[in-house]
Amino acid sequence: MSDSIKLSAPATGDFWEIPIVFEDDQLLAICKPSRLLVSPDRYDPDRPNIMKLLHHELARGAAWARERGLTYLANAHRLDFETSGILLLAKSKPTLVSLADQFGSDQVRKKYAAFVSGRPLDPSFEVDARIGPHPTKTGLMRIDPKLGKRSKTLFQVREQFIGITLLECSPLTGRTHQIRIHAKTAGFPIIGDTLYGGVPLLLSSLKKHYRLKPNRVERPLIDRVALHAETLEVTHPVSGARVSMEAPWPKDLTVALRYLREFAAS
Repeated sequence: MSDSIKLSAPATGDFWEIPIVFEDDQLLAICKPSRLLVSPDRYDPDRPNIMKLLHHELARGAAWARERGLTYLANAHRLDFETSGILLLAKSKPTLVSLADQFGSDQVRKKYAAFVSGRPLDPSFEVDARIGPHPTKTGLMRIDPKLGKRSKTLFQVREQFIGITLLECSPLTGRTHQIRIHAKTAGFPIIGDTLYGGVPLLLSSLKKHYRLKPNRVERPLIDRVALHAETLEVTHPVSGARVSMEAPWPKDLTVALRYLREFAAS
């Protein structure tokens, strides 16, 4: 069987080849690319999103779906628009119910990789702060000690550079924008996260004597939220065994790490 899923949006001319990182009779895990919605945007339903594109492919009998005998796919959770990494799909309604119960009761173990501004003094730290929607800004979340939902994230330093740190982030709860807000609260906004105080990563900020060709505008190494859903562990809905899966890093984060090691080694 194919080890990737090809999706296209004729209206926008976009095309994605999405790797499959885990699969069995009940589960299908894919590596979501950055800048692709998981589900429809309530304010702009015509924007391309993974679930609509997948359901279109199922309906037309795409080869990858036919060879698997697939007639049903549903996402068990969501990732932000700019976040890349593991997206877990259920192949049946009972499987979806089981996974939804696990995600809803914080039984799922998740680890994310994030590049952040700053250098934590401690090798590991945690943020335990309630999160709720911003009262006046749609789509924005904030720390809300009174009305917010319980939220906790563990952070561990993986690698440090001059002014930038690669963090491993383990959210123990599953709130909207949780890692992004908790990272900012700790004083380390995620690179590229303009919504919560992050800045793009420019090669000119790392490389001495950087020279841009005339009449050119520098393109950031990372110009999106530098957050990648790296590993996911769930209880299998049929066998009851713990199942772990991992999504490889996308090119932009891999290239950025190489440049950081070369030009900003601590």
